[in-house]
Amino acid sequence: MTMLSGARGVDESGERVPGGPNSDHTFRAALDRLRVPGMGTEVVAPLLSNLIHMVRPTRVLEVGMGYTTLFLARALAEVDRAIEDERQALVEKTEPYLRDGRDLDEKWIETTPALLVPGFYNRRRATRFIAVDDLSDEHSSARRVGEALHEVGLADRVTVVNGQLRDCREALPEGFAPIDFAWVDAWECLYFFEHFWDLIDPDGGLLVMHYLMTYPEGEAILEYIADSQRLRAGEFEVLSLLEGQKLRQNSLTVIRKTAGTKPKTYAEQGQVFPMDGRFREEANTLLENARGHRLRGSDR
Repeated sequence: MTMLSGARGVDESGERVPGGPNSDHTFRAALDRLRVPGMGTEVVAPLLSNLIHMVRPTRVLEVGMGYTTLFLARALAEVDRAIEDERQALVEKTEPYLRDGRDLDEKWIETTPALLVPGFYNRRRATRFIAVDDLSDEHSSARRVGEALHEVGLADRVTVVNGQLRDCREALPEGFAPIDFAWVDAWECLYFFEHFWDLIDPDGGLLVMHYLMTYPEGEAILEYIADSQRLRAGEFEVLSLLEGQKLRQNSLTVIRKTAGTKPKTYAEQGQVFPMDGRFREEANTLLENARGHRLRGSDR
């Protein structure tokens, strides 16, 4: 088993340029070379990308590389950029309120960027994406993923573990757990659930598994998971989705771990937001961090 870190493959500005590694045209061309119709991930891959945008994980594990790898890597890069942009815009709209001693109000909530929780932006991200594959499936596009990642400028986003899932737990980097998001597109779904479940973040971490609903072995795994859910009440939630028009490779099972859910700063009854106390303290911290960042930048 070998572990290969990606090499940087982006232009100096980090921006998308026509025909460059970050362009949509280049991305689509790389995807076309990875598409294997029999793998059934044409709809799944964009859905995984949207889940990354929604839950914004920092530690992502993929088991079974291929078409989905590029979607996951690009989504993580897009989320990182979006968070930096949102942080700056949130500072800009909050600064006049706190400078003038005004209370944060409904107008502040709905001003772009709207609805954001300041405390989320006080945590600096260190995104890590590990993809596991032993490259033994001749029908898979896994062997072409490395080249495709370089083409689209995302090779630095992915660390590839070349080996079997059963041997890779000890190969995961120190500090990689808890895993926020795991995508398992392999026969080893049951093994993963039994031997890697403890690594999933108890505060809402997601385990997403492919194609369990429409073959006997997969149905048996789902029954086992359902039995486990009944025996371990409150530990996780399960949702399976079916692409009913397909013969196989046609379902997605999402397991959300809830054993250690932490309270969040959200609306109270009647959609009323607690805008003072902890919320205002987090907004103050956001501005202090931004000022410190500016000072450090001016010293360079």
